[in-house]
Amino acid sequence: MDSVRLDKWLWAARFFKTRALAKKAIEGGKVEVDGARAKTSKSVSPGMLIRAPQGWDVWEVEVLEVSEQRRGAPEARRLYQETEQSRERREREADQRRQANEVFKHPLKRPDKRARRDIKRFQREGGS
Repeated sequence: MDSVRLDKWLWAARFFKTRALAKKAIEGGKVEVDGARAKTSKSVSPGMLIRAPQGWDVWEVEVLEVSEQRRGAPEARRLYQETEQSRERREREADQRRQANEVFKHPLKRPDKRARRDIKRFQREGGS
């Protein structure tokens, strides 16, 4: 096998849980092949560069092998190799998300009656 449909490859490489989700992302313009938007029926072959979202991150990968079958994660990782720029960007963005979450700490307890009254008064007055 030297080529396979894009939606099948993304599903087999475990970028999406189902082919329907892969198809939806492709049709929504979130997946690029060699720098251009692609259709679900686009044939993927080794050497192509694919840019695909996965959760908060966007992966840029080079296709090493093609497969129509979904297997375990270690075998799926053999289908592609992430580019160095993509890995650095993902790590940098993950670090930024961690730092942003550290700034916004949740309160240790629920507001008591007095605090709830203050919150309601603040909302009524428009935050002034």
